[in-house]
Amino acid sequence: MSGTVYLVGAGPGDPGLITRRALDLIAEADAILYDRLVPPGVLEGARPDADLRYVGKRPGEASLPQEEINDALVELARAGRSVVRLKGGDPFVFGRGGEEAQALAAAGVAFEVVPGVTAGVAAPAYAGIPVTHRDDASAVAFVTGHEDPGKPKTALDWGALAAFPGTLVLYMGVRNLEAIAGSLIAAGRPADQPAAVVALGTRPDQRTVTGTLGEIAAKAAQAALDPPAVTVVGPVARLRDELAWFERRPLLGRSVVVTRARTQASELAARLRALGADAIEAPAIRIEPRESEELDRAVEGIEDYSLVCLTSPNGATLLAEGLMRRGRDARSLAGTVVAAIGPGTAAELARFGIGADVIPERSVAEALVEALRDTPVEGRRVLVARAAEAREVLPEALRERGAEVDVVTLYETRAEPLPEDRLRAIADADYVTFTSSSTVRYFMSAAGSLPGGARVVSIGPVTSATAREHGLEVNVEAERHDIEGLVDALVADAGRERA
Repeated sequence: MSGTVYLVGAGPGDPGLITRRALDLIAEADAILYDRLVPPGVLEGARPDADLRYVGKRPGEASLPQEEINDALVELARAGRSVVRLKGGDPFVFGRGGEEAQALAAAGVAFEVVPGVTAGVAAPAYAGIPVTHRDDASAVAFVTGHEDPGKPKTALDWGALAAFPGTLVLYMGVRNLEAIAGSLIAAGRPADQPAAVVALGTRPDQRTVTGTLGEIAAKAAQAALDPPAVTVVGPVARLRDELAWFERRPLLGRSVVVTRARTQASELAARLRALGADAIEAPAIRIEPRESEELDRAVEGIEDYSLVCLTSPNGATLLAEGLMRRGRDARSLAGTVVAAIGPGTAAELARFGIGADVIPERSVAEALVEALRDTPVEGRRVLVARAAEAREVLPEALRERGAEVDVVTLYETRAEPLPEDRLRAIADADYVTFTSSSTVRYFMSAAGSLPGGARVVSIGPVTSATAREHGLEVNVEAERHDIEGLVDALVADAGRERA
């Protein structure tokens, strides 16, 4: 039985702009043939056994002929495989998706088109330029600035484009911009009409140059703008000064390494990307839940504890899930004092409907010990649910006060090796974030050293101490010891560095 080929648009570069349908297909595909400009990290959602093939085209380099790409799509589909042809932007907007669809139709292969956000709309929008506007442009034309070099003559009617009563958006024309601008002006487009070039649109390193049509080529060359880029010609380009928003994000142009466990890294990475950063996910650890008889007994007899202490968000999640697996919920903790080591752990408990009664101001064991000073524990049973490698400060302090303490290990932290491509990606990072001592230890073990010039951002004093033990200078330490506090501290530091 023949498989299906999905011609999928991956959007212009910002991973947040890829559609849910595209992500679902990537996760299910047997084979993925992808281009150069797909958003970073998108392929990490593919199955481990998926056949991943790079078929992109780099400027100035030999590339796989389009006919061979077409043949590969047909061959894979005829072998009964589900195939994603992943293309930057939209597959039917200067993406040669139409040619691929024709080849599939001719071969009798089933296919589906999944549109993507096209750079001709997205890049100007991220630069603060609406391609249409009630006052300035009631029409927009999308034009290729890089035609097939095999054509005997251009297919573009420069006279018609010059007279077009609206916005011109030119794809792939930054290297031909002087000739393009000259052709438009010669055909009657005013030389003083506003224009803009947006390079690497929607990405953290987006750059925009503005000027008149007559000078925009020289300005783009002076700024050394490289592809991919789109050029906007028309009155709407003047709105950039008023509407620019993306470049005002506090972390734009900053690359930040996220070392949290893979299951948690995406949350922090998304928060950083929303602030304009290039978030590089380099998980140095992985969390391995531990099933044990001690955990089973603790959950079954949870009502017997007068105090339950959670020392990490991971521990909070695993304990709550353990209760749920056994048909229990927050009601099992009625009458029990629940202590969370910090706001991050308390927030994770709250996701399961469990409110923390004790939350110290600082997310360290010593602060939790102090916060529990007035909680009766002598002669009472206390549960401390934690990681295997946690410090003994809390259980020892509770035992000294006469508590009967059960320590249950919910998970272990393991090293996550960093592949070569990820090590290369972090080599020029501006910041490296550490959210626990284990992220410090395992990142340094995997990377060997800190990226040159990178500033270290720590979530709290215990993590900072571990970083210093490994010879690192801690440049930024969060005042509030959770992810929001870490992000706030990083943003404040970037603002000082930029000033």
